[in-house]
Amino acid sequence: MVSLTPMELEALQLSLRVAFFAVTVSLPLGIAVAWILARYSFPGKPILDGIIHLPLVLPPVVVGYLLLILLGREGFLGQWLYRIFDITLAFTWQGAAVAAAVMAFPLMVRSIRLALELVDRNLEAAAFTLGAGYWNVFFTVTLPLIAPGILAGSLLAFARSLGEFGATITFAANIPGITQTIPLALYSVIQTPEGELAALRLAILSVALSFAALAISEILARRLRTRMVG
Repeated sequence: MVSLTPMELEALQLSLRVAFFAVTVSLPLGIAVAWILARYSFPGKPILDGIIHLPLVLPPVVVGYLLLILLGREGFLGQWLYRIFDITLAFTWQGAAVAAAVMAFPLMVRSIRLALELVDRNLEAAAFTLGAGYWNVFFTVTLPLIAPGILAGSLLAFARSLGEFGATITFAANIPGITQTIPLALYSVIQTPEGELAALRLAILSVALSFAALAISEILARRLRTRMVG
């Protein structure tokens, strides 16, 4: 009951890898999109906002199917990636990371956007009047102020990526050792005879990882806020 089987360990390692790359690759884009939504007004802003948050309300299988149409080997962008760069995302762990990133992206953007909206713009204006350049102000004033939001958004996205199922199984399939993350492994063992113990171990592992990510997010965000205030 306590020890994990090789298949379960493999699913754990793959889940952590997929979640890590999903967050790492999407974080710069998340900061940029949050900045645009928080700081600018333009005619298409509600549409962009709706597109960014669409994965929150769409069935994950629909998101996976759209990714398959877009990034599959014969998809609109997928065939170009394959012919020019020999890159295939569908049915690979990289594809699983893409699916997880898309599903977790709205949570990341929302946390960073809220942090940006709470920044005192007078602090940035003061830095500009003292001769600081745009990027200097961003990295020395704005970025430290929104660090708790970035951290919270990243860890929320990480936890969401660990639990991603529908988009992953549609776009990357359920291939043991290649794309079979913890949720997919749980789905597989549930359908096998006498798989109750394995399912219970994977369920407990999934809950523990997600809870740990949320707890760490809250602890680190509080420490950052305390350091900034004190």
